[in-house]
Amino acid sequence: MAKFIPVQPFDIVIFGGTGDLSRRKLLPALFHRFLDGQLADSARIIGAARTKLSRDEFIAMAKKACFAISKNRKESDWKNFARLLHYIPIDTTADDADWDGLKGLLSQDNTRPVIYYMATTPLIYVASCQAMGHAGMNTPNSRLVLEKPIGTNLESARAINDGVGAVFPENSIFRIDHYLGKETVQNLMVLRFGNTLFEPLWSHHNVDHVQITVAENIGLEGRADYYDRSGAVRDMVQNHLLQLLCLTAMEPPNSLDGDDVRQEKIKVLRALNGFDAITAKTQTVRAQYGAGMDGDDPVASYIDTLSGEAKSSQTETFVAIKTEIKNWRWAGVPFYLRTGKRMAGRHSEIVIQFKPTPHNLFGEANKHANKLVIRLQPDEGVHMYMQIKEPGPGGLRIKSLPLNLSYADNFSVRYPDAYERLLMDVVRGNLALFMRRDEVESAWKWVDNLLASWDEGDQPIETYAAGTQGPMQSAMLMDRDGRSWWEGAS
Repeated sequence: MAKFIPVQPFDIVIFGGTGDLSRRKLLPALFHRFLDGQLADSARIIGAARTKLSRDEFIAMAKKACFAISKNRKESDWKNFARLLHYIPIDTTADDADWDGLKGLLSQDNTRPVIYYMATTPLIYVASCQAMGHAGMNTPNSRLVLEKPIGTNLESARAINDGVGAVFPENSIFRIDHYLGKETVQNLMVLRFGNTLFEPLWSHHNVDHVQITVAENIGLEGRADYYDRSGAVRDMVQNHLLQLLCLTAMEPPNSLDGDDVRQEKIKVLRALNGFDAITAKTQTVRAQYGAGMDGDDPVASYIDTLSGEAKSSQTETFVAIKTEIKNWRWAGVPFYLRTGKRMAGRHSEIVIQFKPTPHNLFGEANKHANKLVIRLQPDEGVHMYMQIKEPGPGGLRIKSLPLNLSYADNFSVRYPDAYERLLMDVVRGNLALFMRRDEVESAWKWVDNLLASWDEGDQPIETYAAGTQGPMQSAMLMDRDGRSWWEGAS
């Protein structure tokens, strides 16, 4: 059984404490860390929101949320955890916000971390932080956690960074991307830098191309208003996919210190090829799902899930991108990024496709090259596809089979949700898995260039049926290069 190191006592204030993120992720994550012995009995978890609730009502809401997710629960455990929970109704943007009441719920020990988690709309990040500054909440031991999206473009991201940075120092700001807390993403750095086998192969000398796919089979799930203003590029590419690309392509950091890791990721973002109106048409695909099927159930088109003026929306729900990294390690190696909603299944994978052998001794029998498949969800694991001879007489038959490192098969412990790890890293003050200001802005600069190229070239929006692997043009993007998307072992 895994042993977890307890963290020092801390206070956490969850602004938006009655919202969806708090109920689905944050409160259950803290409950699981409590069950595993990482939270001190003196820790304080304070929900803060505009909703008028008593402490008992908040505890009842939190219990329902935690018990809906946690399989390892006892009433006695809950009673002990509930002692940590507090609640205060507060509108952080109001002139009469009850900051004194919130201060009264915090520990008077000025050596313990105080975490302010902004589980709210980013539109109020700056105003809320300014109000906290005026109320004297920005003490040397305070830490601020910001959820994505940090802005909707480079200009708005800079405005948010300037606004919160005027109240909290950069080394106290934790910009969170929950993908970086996933166990397999964590393992990517260990796989690369902890094994002599892979690092010498991890370059243009041996890698043919890299694919990164984050496919979802769900639709808008109550996020229609937000999603139609964002689309797949702002919602997924700017953060999740670019973070995965950075971890895959970055140089070995000098250490696991936060700034050393983040500096190497920023170098990748700054080396990414940009687009213009012509290259955007040949190297990218944008599309929107139409009516289709989710298993045996019919699914309405994206347009039909919207209302009012949005019925004419040109928002992309799918994007495929071919790009390159202009540095010595990756020169000439294409990176293919793909994400979409209402696809055939839910999976996130990084595929490192190695080059074929320089001389093919086995002819058609050996038509596959080695590939390393890092599966992030579901069924987390790492698979290295090797060529072996099929047993039996009657000719030489070769088959590609994986050396399988399945988390489920090899580890009996429950591996924590991404938010569990990330919250504990905030308590520890470990910034390595969080985005630095210039990292966020570098990603937005690249995304803004792509969106501007689409506008300049009047990039058409293709369509695909719900429940499929995306539009035909996505397959053609790969086919023109003599490649194809990895859809799992056939």
